[in-house]
Amino acid sequence: MKTNSRHLVSTGIMCMLFALSGVTFAQNTFITVQGHLKDSKTGERISYATITVPNTGIGTVSNSDGEFILKISNSLNAEFFEVSHLSYKTTRFSISDAAGKENTFFLEIQPVELKEIPVIPKDAREIVEMALTKRRENYSVVPNMMSGFYRESIMQNRDYLSISEAVVDIYKASYTSMQDDQVRVFKARKGSNVKKADTLLVKLQGGPNIMMLLDIVKNTDLSIAFDSLDNYQWDFISVVNIDDKPNWIIEFSPNVVKEEPLYFGKLYISQESLAITRAEFRLDLRDSFTASRFFVQKKPAGLIFTPASTSYLVSYKEDKGKYYFNYVRVDLKFKCDWKKRLFKNNYTIVSELAVTGRREDHVERFPNQEVYKTSMVFTEKVQDLTDMDFWGENNIIEPEKSIEEAIRKLSKTMQK
Repeated sequence: MKTNSRHLVSTGIMCMLFALSGVTFAQNTFITVQGHLKDSKTGERISYATITVPNTGIGTVSNSDGEFILKISNSLNAEFFEVSHLSYKTTRFSISDAAGKENTFFLEIQPVELKEIPVIPKDAREIVEMALTKRRENYSVVPNMMSGFYRESIMQNRDYLSISEAVVDIYKASYTSMQDDQVRVFKARKGSNVKKADTLLVKLQGGPNIMMLLDIVKNTDLSIAFDSLDNYQWDFISVVNIDDKPNWIIEFSPNVVKEEPLYFGKLYISQESLAITRAEFRLDLRDSFTASRFFVQKKPAGLIFTPASTSYLVSYKEDKGKYYFNYVRVDLKFKCDWKKRLFKNNYTIVSELAVTGRREDHVERFPNQEVYKTSMVFTEKVQDLTDMDFWGENNIIEPEKSIEEAIRKLSKTMQK
């Protein structure tokens, strides 16, 4: 990985020739709720919605097909689960009615109701500045222990080369502390298609640790880099509801030309609390040569690496007046071409991390030997496992249909 401060959060890609145990539940009986999320009027699938059990810290995220699976310990005696998403009305559903069967859950669009705001900022940049000064009020000032589910996949054209998944433990440092977050792998598995990747092996460096660095509110010197607001033009776009509360949408774009590429994107900031609740951004790829150096750590001579697109999504979830890191997703597309050869492939790398549990008691940092390092390659740390019941009662991100099919194919490859 490159170690310059702002771009430490870039995904390290190596192209080479030749190839919370404390947070997860004990072994109790659990209830499984699963189904599809859809718009009540259009029937369209609702991707990346947050599903939680109120007052428990347990949750998950719907996949790109709008599907989810949620496992709830019987010992909690929970009656409802809650679904929230950008611009939709936060809705509760009965656990007992939904348990043990496939369901379709409909969400209704919630019109934005403009409320009186005590202090109206003069411009978009001032909104961002005010949000950054209120970190202590809006985010946890004590460390948290979290459980999460991490998945990364690498595709060559339309074929999956590898899929790796893990239940992870997360030591989430206070937002007012200089301490780094920590991640350790609790349970993991992978599948890989070595035969298809034997000409060019693409590896992803950093894994779940990189995802934690994308917490833009805590790591203000990385990625977007809030410590350099002058780098961007800030513009007010509109207002949207998140968790039934109006949020400003602030658009930003590069305001200067820097040696390293900047970002285009949007921030969502609560009108009531001035908390940053969501961020969507992408790297400026207009200078493809500069951008390519940002991503690639190692590649063979003669290989031309060209980034095609990037997409970053970070979201936070409110609980009892504080916002907590909830979900992060990274999508990278790039092309590899050989000089003087008829060899060209398109690659897609997707990685995501969803927080599935959280507590504030008995929180301790992990021993150094257990911590996942930024320099590690996740697929090299994970064993090949094909048991489809492997996850047990751990909450995970439901795989998309394409990933389910790829897991089956990769499992057959490993068995040969």
